[in-house]
Amino acid sequence: MKRILLMGNPNVGKSVVFSRLTGVHVTSANYPGTTVEYTQGSMMVRGEKCILIDVPGTYGLHATSKAEEIAVEMLKNADAVINVADATNLERSLHLTMHLLQQPIPLIVALNIWDDARHKGIHIDANRLEQELGVPVVPTVGITGEGIKKLIERIPDKPRTPAIEMTEQDRWTEVGRILSIAQSLEHRHHTFLEFLGDLSVKPATGIPLAVLVLTVSFTLIRLIGESLIGYVFEPLFENGWRPVLEALGGRMRPGGLLYTLLLGELVDGRIDFVQSFGLLSTGLFVAFGMVFPYVFSFYLVLSYLEDFGYLPRLAVLLDTLMHRLGLHGWAVIPMLLGFGCNVPGIMATRVLENSRERLIASTLVSIAVPCASLQAMMWGILGPYGSQYVAMVYAALFVVWIVIGRILNRVLAGESPELIMEIPPYRFPPLRTVGYKLWRRMRGYVKEAVPFVLAGVLVVNLLHFLRVFDFLAQAMAPVFTQLLGLPKEAGLAILMGFFRKDVAVGMLGALEMSPHQLVISVTVLAMSFPCIATFVVLAREIGVAGLLKAFAIMLVSSLAVGICLNLIL
Repeated sequence: MKRILLMGNPNVGKSVVFSRLTGVHVTSANYPGTTVEYTQGSMMVRGEKCILIDVPGTYGLHATSKAEEIAVEMLKNADAVINVADATNLERSLHLTMHLLQQPIPLIVALNIWDDARHKGIHIDANRLEQELGVPVVPTVGITGEGIKKLIERIPDKPRTPAIEMTEQDRWTEVGRILSIAQSLEHRHHTFLEFLGDLSVKPATGIPLAVLVLTVSFTLIRLIGESLIGYVFEPLFENGWRPVLEALGGRMRPGGLLYTLLLGELVDGRIDFVQSFGLLSTGLFVAFGMVFPYVFSFYLVLSYLEDFGYLPRLAVLLDTLMHRLGLHGWAVIPMLLGFGCNVPGIMATRVLENSRERLIASTLVSIAVPCASLQAMMWGILGPYGSQYVAMVYAALFVVWIVIGRILNRVLAGESPELIMEIPPYRFPPLRTVGYKLWRRMRGYVKEAVPFVLAGVLVVNLLHFLRVFDFLAQAMAPVFTQLLGLPKEAGLAILMGFFRKDVAVGMLGALEMSPHQLVISVTVLAMSFPCIATFVVLAREIGVAGLLKAFAIMLVSSLAVGICLNLIL
């Protein structure tokens, strides 16, 4: 089966073109021996099924990063290359094209973002450009599908004679010559979106705008999540699933091992979807009735901001702050993803350039960034007492995020590199593109996170049935009662946070504690034990040694913060 590579600079709409060419049947994998991820799917070219691989973004074939090294390696086994170029920044894109022309591989150029180029007064003669390059050139608009059919029809299948070797200076000289022939510009005034884009990266206006965008975003996330829970999932579980569980429970002996594992313990004589801790009761309700709505709403908002073009501007805006933590601005992406789920947040640290940055970012995500499911439970437990108590938890975690980042930046050897990235223009993404990205992420949640939720509830229930947690909680009771000012029963919930933090917070809600005690316990729980899925991903991304370092930091910092909050509150 032929292998076709989709290559281009970062932020040229390559992923959108990829989704247009392959549809939804795609898979993601790590390149062997690395943590660099690529996506592949299938497409039909003149009646023949081919594999299309979305290669990590690269500016040239003189590899300066791991992702670019892999792009060069993939070229060795390619049967053809689709070079996605940005029509609004053709000079930068043609630099990679010059590199590809020196390879004996069939090549076609997709002149993408063609519509934005026209709007900006950039006129490109595609036919003349094709003559100068000696390979097919097809204007495309990935988000609408314009030109995609023609692109497929013109994919070459015969080897070509490579261009002569050039020095870097000669290469840029040739790019300039081609642009002078094939491209012309006309004066035009800034649009509103361009004006807004300029305001987004200036600290004086960008910071207030960022506060506004994030406030509106998380308000919208909460509104959508709570609405889905209240109007869809809770009625579905109460009216549709509860009768099934009651019928099943009538055929088993209450209190037995099988009954306890599947349905949990009865609360006030009935199955409670939060507190019973059965695999089919609490397990399914937490996964779909409590967590799924918030993860869905988070990724919906995030996908729109991502495709709109706001996230790169936020990265630039926060670059100075991130450097103080030993990171650079692009680390804001793993942090934001962590608010949806820590697992993809830690996996997203692959965009960072060295192991030092990945260790810092992964540690901060797992300690100080509460996932959507944990936040949902925080609001559910503390919200009835007043939003100020929820704000206390967020404030404590933010201070921890800053302090631990500063400490790690001073302790760990090395420096964080400068942020070098291309900022795409603001553009309104079509709902189809946002929906496709949302569908892929939610499919990933169901396949990767839900099994861990169910397994966590099952293991917790079994250990609870065997009284293992009771023994550990009893042994650690002095820490919780004397240092943290909590009832000894809170220790059991915090220990269970290793399997699922959101479930553990639900257990805290069943205890009779004051709002201040809930703030302390929720903060300590949020900082101490990431769920088992996060532990597995941490070990894979930063290694066992990095995991042990992060784990030690979690224990020390969570205990220290808990003691401080107890003294303050």
